[in-house]
Amino acid sequence: MNNQEILALFDAQERRNVTFPDMRRDVCAHVVRYVGTPSNPSFVLYSHLNKTNADGAIQEQIDFFSQRQLSFEWKVYDHDKPSDLLKRLLDSGFELEDTDAVMVLDVHDAPATLLPSPNVDVRPVTRPEGLDDVRRVEEQVWGGDFDRIQGRLRAHLQIPGLLSVYVAYVDDTPACAGWTYYNANSDFAGLWGGSTLEQYRGRGLYTALLAARVQEAIRRGRRFLTIDANPMSQPIVSRYGFRLLAYAHACRWKNVT
Repeated sequence: MNNQEILALFDAQERRNVTFPDMRRDVCAHVVRYVGTPSNPSFVLYSHLNKTNADGAIQEQIDFFSQRQLSFEWKVYDHDKPSDLLKRLLDSGFELEDTDAVMVLDVHDAPATLLPSPNVDVRPVTRPEGLDDVRRVEEQVWGGDFDRIQGRLRAHLQIPGLLSVYVAYVDDTPACAGWTYYNANSDFAGLWGGSTLEQYRGRGLYTALLAARVQEAIRRGRRFLTIDANPMSQPIVSRYGFRLLAYAHACRWKNVT
């Protein structure tokens, strides 16, 4: 499949029709939104707009979430219409938080380095308490508080088939962690995390963790893997056969009164 075909499939399966177990999905006239809670942020994931109706649709979402005292994110992809949608959101008061490269790997083209069993101590997390090791890695790499993400992972780990989590260890010390979401009725699996403690970098931990997740996706019959890559990680995953699918811009509406 070429990139345009994969992108159309991604839009349908991972943006327009996807459901999340802890959120309400609203299919509106021009957008698909997901309504959460103050601790589980809401977002608009898909829109089908044009220059005539875009500003009105943006204001409708601002009004909807503001009336409920909820901040929300609007995730804009660079192929979304109209072509100036990102600018319109920023002009309406949204703040641009992140821009990531959505990278995709067709597992049929997975490089040989990701197919052998890793010679690294990589363990699946099967019990909620195992997420404590994920937290130790993430907080040391990124700083901040991992409470909200750990709580979400804990809840999702108990839903059969939705989430898989792996930790790579060095001498029984958690050194690298990552997880994969398997949304229902999708050809895609989404890779997240993959953070490695600085003192353990260069030992093949990230490759081993990636290999474990690629091999699991193949066993589970998924065709494509995606990663939202920042500028630092984009060239790294490119070396493993991932190619650019689109750029995604996370815009946050925070003006809740």
